[in-house]
Amino acid sequence: MNFLGIFKNEVIQTIKETFNVDDELLKKITLTLNQGKDATFGDLSCNAAMMLAKPFNRNPRELATELVQTLTSRSQDENRPEFFRIIEKIEIAGPGFLNITLNKNFWIMLALEFFQQKDMFFQLDVEDPSKAKYLIEFVSANPTGPLHLGHGRGGIIGDTLARVLNFLGHDAQKEFYINDAGNQMLILGKSLKARCLQELGQQSELPEEGYAGQYMIDLAKTCIEQLGRDVVKNDDIFFIDYAKEKMLEQQQKDLAAYRINFDRWYSEKSLHDSGAVDKTIEILQKSGLVYEQEGALWFKSTEFGDDKDRVVKKSDGSWTYIAPDIAYHKEKFDRGYDQLINVLGQDHHGYVKRLQSTMQALGYAPERLGVILYQLVTIKENDVVVRMSKRAGKFTQLSDVIDEVGVDVARFFYLNRKAEAHLEFDLATALKKTDENPVFYIQYAYVRINSLFEKAQQNEQLYDYLNLLLTGGWDDEELVKIAESMTEHEFTLLKKIMQLQDVVHSIQETYQTHLLSYYTLELAQAWHNYYTNNKIIDIDNIGQTKIRLFTAVITKDALEMCLDLLGLSKPEKM
Repeated sequence: MNFLGIFKNEVIQTIKETFNVDDELLKKITLTLNQGKDATFGDLSCNAAMMLAKPFNRNPRELATELVQTLTSRSQDENRPEFFRIIEKIEIAGPGFLNITLNKNFWIMLALEFFQQKDMFFQLDVEDPSKAKYLIEFVSANPTGPLHLGHGRGGIIGDTLARVLNFLGHDAQKEFYINDAGNQMLILGKSLKARCLQELGQQSELPEEGYAGQYMIDLAKTCIEQLGRDVVKNDDIFFIDYAKEKMLEQQQKDLAAYRINFDRWYSEKSLHDSGAVDKTIEILQKSGLVYEQEGALWFKSTEFGDDKDRVVKKSDGSWTYIAPDIAYHKEKFDRGYDQLINVLGQDHHGYVKRLQSTMQALGYAPERLGVILYQLVTIKENDVVVRMSKRAGKFTQLSDVIDEVGVDVARFFYLNRKAEAHLEFDLATALKKTDENPVFYIQYAYVRINSLFEKAQQNEQLYDYLNLLLTGGWDDEELVKIAESMTEHEFTLLKKIMQLQDVVHSIQETYQTHLLSYYTLELAQAWHNYYTNNKIIDIDNIGQTKIRLFTAVITKDALEMCLDLLGLSKPEKM
């Protein structure tokens, strides 16, 4: 159960009732209630008064004072939900910000719930109506060459989002859309055939805009080795199919190395072969949303907010790229998914509105198609940015990154910036085995806890206690006493641990997966600070040691969850 989320919703409801804010106004006004990082500003901060001041034409501090009075009154009203009674104090700061401090008993309750329930602490209730079936499509590269850096970023974002949604109890599936139709496939086949002929010493030129990378030469050598010299007698279709198969095998291998495994690989070509594209466009034609002009078919996208209508079928009879995409997304909804999420490069920005408008035209609410747009990735090596170009063969392959820095570092670095921000992959930092490397720093926090447990198990009294904590054989009454004996040092760390619940629910709502990498680094820092400033194991003070070992156990639980969600390994030693 998301206790903090429920409390935040109660506060938002109070704001709505206190100031008679209707739902439409709430949509226009940003009401935020976020956990503050500085304990001096309380456990939660709220800027509602600041946001409501302008539309209500009132002084924000007056609004804040009124809201404090209402929340304080409700916290003392036994007829109100018990969540209000977790408020210890509310203070007004600056021009009208509210800083809310929650009482100690609430944090103790959260700590015990988290310790006893583990993963279940975060999951939505079985009957929760917000549980949904998600389909996340990402990477979806053309099968015309190896995956590059940019594909890695989209891959890690999509995979992490799926992990978080499934962690919360949703059904999130991952899909790779194979762009195996269109002119690029013909160019691919012709490029491979030309390279095969060249390998056999025959004169042959690459087609215009052909694929010139070393990978195509290597593929030609493999083709000849496997099938013999007579392979060049085959037609273009043969080479298209052969190249596609080998490219997909390599892409699957590269993604698996990143710990990314898809539930389904969906072929664009299958949409054309099944007639799904024709049928979908016919539906739009019958509804009057597709018309013919100058021999081409046009979709009336202007009726859905686009700046101009879009061609779906050219005058030469070939489909534009959006036609199969319309059919594909309709087919996704027909499979019964509640929410679709596409992870796309920033260059697809203008395309999003068009696709959402076609879904609306087919009767699907546009908000059921969510889109994450991510910016470019560059890699810096010796202070020089490596430039990429697939057709020229000048690009850093996705597999190269793992070979250089390892999968843990690669996954984390890809996620350590907002999707909409440009990502510069700094090899120098990625290769360091020091605290400057965030992955090393996080995993070292995990290793430190394991080392503590090994040390504790050398003491007979602590050995039994720790084993009970780790195996679930604890005594509830003793556990409550231990939790109630926590000092401010433990509570500071505990509050950071409990923020994980807020983080994963925020990712569910916003799709901002970088929040997880940010939080995990903050959690590791909180543990390192706690470890440095407190003697965890003190044989002369067993009572205090038990409190701190309990704190270490729940910290390790949280770190394990974060590492799993990030797709990182959990080393026992470093």
